[in-house]
Amino acid sequence: MDVELELIGWLQERLGGGVVVRDELDNNLLNELPTVQVQRLPAGGDDGFRLDRALVDVDVYAATRGEAIALSATIRGALLGELRGSTTSNATWGRISSDPPPAIRPYENTGLRRCGATYQMFVHPVS
Repeated sequence: MDVELELIGWLQERLGGGVVVRDELDNNLLNELPTVQVQRLPAGGDDGFRLDRALVDVDVYAATRGEAIALSATIRGALLGELRGSTTSNATWGRISSDPPPAIRPYENTGLRRCGATYQMFVHPVS
């Protein structure tokens, strides 16, 4: 199961068409704000059978600092309040936590602002 793909689809459904949710950024980023980038980190682990402990960075790119912070807070609320303990078509989501929680992260393009958080997620495929 691809945790990134599952999260991208789940977040896109909740955030709607006015927000782009993807795994990689492209050269058109300034024209596609706000954009949410979902990236699984090369960390975490699994039990060798079904349970996956994924560490995932979720970064929000927006035109202003306030917009980036607000959308990051919305995403955090959805992940911790809705996704945690739920089952989607392909996955059962267990404990989800954010460490660190959303905070402004530096970005070299001064035409936008970036706010992100790292989430630890326990997930396994639907039986």
